[in-house]
Amino acid sequence: MKQVYRSRLAQVLGWVWVVFAAVMAVDLVARFNGAPSLVAAAVLGVLTAMIVVTSLRPATVLTEDGVLVRNPFRDTFVPWASVAGVKVSHAIQIDADGQTVRCWTPQSSARERVSALRRSEPGRPTSSRGSRGMPITPKPTSAEQSAVDAMAGRTHADYVADQLTERAEKARLKAAHADPSPATEAQPIRTTWSALAGAVCLAAAVLVVVAVVAS
Repeated sequence: MKQVYRSRLAQVLGWVWVVFAAVMAVDLVARFNGAPSLVAAAVLGVLTAMIVVTSLRPATVLTEDGVLVRNPFRDTFVPWASVAGVKVSHAIQIDADGQTVRCWTPQSSARERVSALRRSEPGRPTSSRGSRGMPITPKPTSAEQSAVDAMAGRTHADYVADQLTERAEKARLKAAHADPSPATEAQPIRTTWSALAGAVCLAAAVLVVVAVVAS
């Protein structure tokens, strides 16, 4: 099963910018007035390229064979058999075959972690009220308290890291119980440059060159 994890906020803001940039591009074409329009187009192109490679393109994709880490300019595929460990600091870090692969998204900020800790604090009032109209906070059951303790301070990045660890363990167990008769070679870690990132950056560079020449 394929699972794709991204920053929701970055996706929303990125697509909002793309729509804005498209409207501005149409306006620049309709009201073209020479060098000033070319300079504005170059600025718009550079900003759009930055938004695409840093907000819209990055993702952490879990597939049947491994995890594909899409960072701004490069894609790194890590087979499940190569995953030695997953940890979260500011970003998710995958230890594999003696190297560390950092995931651009999702990330865990200090503010997000503090917010997660506050949400997990007990004693939040409910709609129930006592005889004097004061809110009553029912005592959580042991199962509820265990769930709260387990999720205390956990962010979206922590959840994704757990999914990575779980999928890697399942893949290793499946490989251990598989029929060893077919001689299959283990897949290596592959890192490639992104064609999309290269294309948008090249287009932005062309706009800049044209604007400089026309000015």
